[in-house]
Amino acid sequence: MSKTFQVITQDKNSLARHGMIHTSHGNIETPAFAPVGSQGTIKALPHSIVTELGAQLILVNAYHLFLRPGMDVIKKIGGVHSFISWDKPILSDSGGFQIYSLSPLVKIKEKGVQFSSHLDGTKIFITPQDVINIQMVLGTDIMMPLDYFVPYPYKKQELNEAVSMTSKWAGLSREHFLEQNTSQQLWGITQGSVEWELREKSIRELTEINFDGYALGGLGIGEPKTQFFDTVKKSTSLLPQDKPRYLMGIGYIEDIIKAVELGVDFFDCVLPTRNARNGTLFTSEGKLVIKNKKYENDSGPLDKKCSCYTCRNFSRAYLRHLYERNEISSSILNTIHNLYFYLDIFKKIRQAIQTNSLNRLKERITRKEEI
Repeated sequence: MSKTFQVITQDKNSLARHGMIHTSHGNIETPAFAPVGSQGTIKALPHSIVTELGAQLILVNAYHLFLRPGMDVIKKIGGVHSFISWDKPILSDSGGFQIYSLSPLVKIKEKGVQFSSHLDGTKIFITPQDVINIQMVLGTDIMMPLDYFVPYPYKKQELNEAVSMTSKWAGLSREHFLEQNTSQQLWGITQGSVEWELREKSIRELTEINFDGYALGGLGIGEPKTQFFDTVKKSTSLLPQDKPRYLMGIGYIEDIIKAVELGVDFFDCVLPTRNARNGTLFTSEGKLVIKNKKYENDSGPLDKKCSCYTCRNFSRAYLRHLYERNEISSSILNTIHNLYFYLDIFKKIRQAIQTNSLNRLKERITRKEEI
């Protein structure tokens, strides 16, 4: 039995489970959603509000923090918890995705990755062991290893190479991690897109390494939904029952609840916060684009069924005015609403699993009824 994760309740009608991840900075009740704060902050919100909204943890990005402000600064101030003044759990993404997506010149080598900083073009070579060392300095509760990501659509040969390299780096990462004296957790990232033969290979190789949790990487990037869910279903059936399963970067509520039914425990995505800043709000009746002229004289709240600070106090007309005027408070109020909406749904998902009513919750979400 895992010391870092326990299943508390198993849904009787699906593979969904309600569980608990134990970390040095507190427990995380699952299914859980990690708001993305790549630079050590949830954009537009102070930590006090993020906590009030119900966030159990946040996600930071090792790549971004490594480049700015740099490990020397963070180490001097006592790690990322002290640096950003956040006393709850933190998960750090290794930055593998950003290395490939932000840098035009990436060279994958057996020993690591050579890339150019997206800030000033500086050439950097980083090994799997370096990525562990960076996250050791950060002191995050859950760290992720360096992995090799190939987007969809893919060439099978490239995907095969990515899976092999990811497994090799995973072994090196775990070996180096186990040499450290730390209470941090290291979760493995499986790759293989929707090519089941390769995804299965990746899962089997990573589970042999014995990580504290397992992520499904490289999904939700344009592949057909049927193949996406088929891959998730097959993956959770192979992954250990006593370890948390993390579906990386998936943010649409309908996708999340289906994944929960398939046994996924953990999610992160920029969707609620990025959309808030761009004026797209999620409500019990569907998406609302606040810049639309039809809201110019609308005295109603964003969502009459929502009890967040924004919905309790401000009209659609005012929120549209703030957005049109480029006011900072537009991003603040919109982000409060979207993040509240997401975290409240996750709370309801956990409650529904405990009461074996997840099917009913799913139906109400799908029909955009009151939830």
